[in-house]
Amino acid sequence: MTDKKRPIVIGVTGGSGSGKTSVSRAIYNQFTGHSILMLEQDFYYKNQDDLSFEERLKTNYDHPFAFDTDLLIQHLEDLIHYKAIEKPVYDYAAHTRSKEIIIQEPKEVIILEGILILEDPRLRKLMDIKVYVDTDDDIRIIRRIKRDIEERGRTLNSVIEQYLTVVKPMHHQFVEPSKKYADIIIPEGGTNQVAIDLMTTKIRSILVEELTGTNN
Repeated sequence: MTDKKRPIVIGVTGGSGSGKTSVSRAIYNQFTGHSILMLEQDFYYKNQDDLSFEERLKTNYDHPFAFDTDLLIQHLEDLIHYKAIEKPVYDYAAHTRSKEIIIQEPKEVIILEGILILEDPRLRKLMDIKVYVDTDDDIRIIRRIKRDIEERGRTLNSVIEQYLTVVKPMHHQFVEPSKKYADIIIPEGGTNQVAIDLMTTKIRSILVEELTGTNN
């Protein structure tokens, strides 16, 4: 596979509830049948087997220290070199990494999605296109409340407390400052069809350039 061109790596980030996953999925769905994969930062939370369950409950999932970024970088580099990876799976009920793994084969387009992917300069260096999904705090907290109550069985009070004490401070400390590294800023997430169409058009043009060798 040495004659293959380097895969295109697209980083998509934004705060919790910003719509970054919707944007990533919308781009992914535009390339159904093509050689494309999704790599989610959420799969790379650190293994916490060495901690008691009570200690795991204190994990701040919105802080860079919560992620095994070294493993994520290694896996991204492997995929870039067309090597398959064993993607970890996180068990949110146990608050640690599952014994399960997912075999991920390399593809020509990689969408890397997560709240803190632009925070680490080593990850940024591996990306060809860096996207920040910019959504108002009010909309993000409403989306998070709806998701956590409907999908995760959380109470309204617990969601609001977590948002005010952890999610919002971490967003303003780590996530929002990373916006300055983005090549493209998309307002309002997955509902911004114009921005998504522009993104997919750009990706298609890069793929054509690589296939024809006209990227001069």
